[in-house]
Amino acid sequence: MTFLKMTLFVLLFPCIMGSAEHKFYVSITKIEYVAESESLQIITQFFIDDIEEVLRKRYRSDVSLGTTKETEEDRTLLKKYILQKLKISVNGRPVTLDYLGIEYDIDMVKSYIEVSGIETLNTMEIEFKALTEIFAEQQNIIHFKSSKNRKSLILDVDNPNGVLNFN
Repeated sequence: MTFLKMTLFVLLFPCIMGSAEHKFYVSITKIEYVAESESLQIITQFFIDDIEEVLRKRYRSDVSLGTTKETEEDRTLLKKYILQKLKISVNGRPVTLDYLGIEYDIDMVKSYIEVSGIETLNTMEIEFKALTEIFAEQQNIIHFKSSKNRKSLILDVDNPNGVLNFN
C-alpha cells in the first residue's frame, strides 16, 4: 500500500506544482544622470521569452533573440519596439533616445540607450508601456540614480506614466 501511495504522489506532484506556478511579468529600467557628460545612461532589461512573445505577436512569428537563429532584423525590431514604448521628457521637453545596442545575460536582454545634452535636471517624465499590450500584470520598474538622488517608479497598464521631481 505504501508503494501505491508513493507512486501516486510522484505522479501527481508535478501536476499540483504546475498549477501553482505563477509567472511574474516585469522589466527593470535603470536611468543614471551623469552630470559630467550631461547625459542620461539608460539600461532596460526584459526576460527574453516575454519580449520575444510581444515581438512575435506584433511583428513576425519567427522572431528569435539570443540564439543562433537571431537576425539583424530581430535586433532592429527590438530597437523599434523599445523606442516606441519608452518616452522621456526632461524639464518639460521631450528628449531624443539614442539606442546604443543590446547584450544578453542568461535569460535577460539588456538594451543600452543614451540621452545627451542634459545640462540641468529638474523634472523627468517617463512613459513606458512595454509588454502591457499582452501582459495585463506587466510592471515596468524604473530606478533613477544621480550623485544627489535615488528614486523609483512602478509603471503598469493602468499607470504607464510617472514624474520624478528633483527640486
